[in-house]
Amino acid sequence: MTHPRRFRFGVQLSTAPTGADWASLARRAEALGYSSLLLPDHFGDQLAPLPAMMAAADATTELRVGALVHDNDFKHPVVLAKELATVDVLSGGRVEVGLGAGWMTSDYEQSGIPMDPAGVRVDRMEEAITVLKGCFAGEPFDFSGSHYRISGLTGTPVPVQRPHPPLIIGGGGRRVLGIAAREADVVGINPALRSGTIDAEAARDASAEATDRKLGWVRDAAGARFDDLELNCLILAPVVTDDVDGSAELMGSMFGMSATEVLDSPHVLIGDTSRMAEVLEQRRDRWGFSYIVVQGDAMEPFAPVVERLRGT
Repeated sequence: MTHPRRFRFGVQLSTAPTGADWASLARRAEALGYSSLLLPDHFGDQLAPLPAMMAAADATTELRVGALVHDNDFKHPVVLAKELATVDVLSGGRVEVGLGAGWMTSDYEQSGIPMDPAGVRVDRMEEAITVLKGCFAGEPFDFSGSHYRISGLTGTPVPVQRPHPPLIIGGGGRRVLGIAAREADVVGINPALRSGTIDAEAARDASAEATDRKLGWVRDAAGARFDDLELNCLILAPVVTDDVDGSAELMGSMFGMSATEVLDSPHVLIGDTSRMAEVLEQRRDRWGFSYIVVQGDAMEPFAPVVERLRGT
C-alpha cells in the first residue's frame, strides 16, 4: 500500500530533572500535535531510552515513543526486542523501533565498548534486524550469522503492532541506506558522520545535492517497495526568525558553507511559520520527506508549523 506521505512530526527529547517534569514534557509534546517523542541513545547527560519511553507513554494517550536511534552495539538484539515488545504491549502499540550501527566515537571511548570498523558495525546491525524481526514474529526461529546465533527462540511478549512495530533506519552512506530501503518502514536520510562527530564534513554532506544522491540510492535499493516507505528527515537546525539571510550566513560561516547552501539543506529550516511550512512542502515535493523530527529546544517555537501542516 503506497504511503500517503502526509506530514507528521517528532520531537527528540533527552532528559528532565524529575519524573514529573518528564511526564509534563511528554504531555506537552502530545498537546502541541507531535506524533512521536524520540530519544537519542548515548552515554552523555540523557535518560536511558527504554524506561524514558515507557514513562512518556504512561503520561500520554496517543504519543508514539522510540529512540532515534538505539545503538546496536549497546544491547544484544534479543534483549532489545524483548524490551521494545514489552513497551509496545504496555503502551497499547505506540513504539517505533529506531536502530543504528553506532557512530559517536566518545560513547565507545568513554564506556570501553569496542568500536569496530564501520563495516563490521554495519554487518552486525544488519544481522540484528533479522533477529529483531524474528523475535517480534512470536514463533520459534533460528538464526546463524557471524555475530549472532539464535536457536529455537520464541520472542515474547508479542508486540501489539503487527507484523512488528515500525522500524526506523537512517544513514548517510550508500550501504546503510540500501539496508534501510530493503528492511525498514521509515528511512531517515542523514548526513554521513564518518569522523564520529558532527563536523564541517558532515555539514557539507547535508547538502541538497547530497540528498538527491542518497534518495537515488534508496530508490534503487527499495525497488517496488519505495512508494511504501515513509521518509524521515531530522532538522538539526530549526531557527525561527525574520532574518533568514543573516541567520543562514552566520550558520554557514561556522561550517564553511554559503548562505544558499545552508538554506537549501533539508536539515536546516530558517524563517517564520509561513516560510517554514512552505519550505517543508517544497522538500516533500522534491524528496518525499513527510516525517519531520526537530530537537527538543525547538519543540515550542516550531509548534505553529506542526499545527499548520500535520496530517496534510
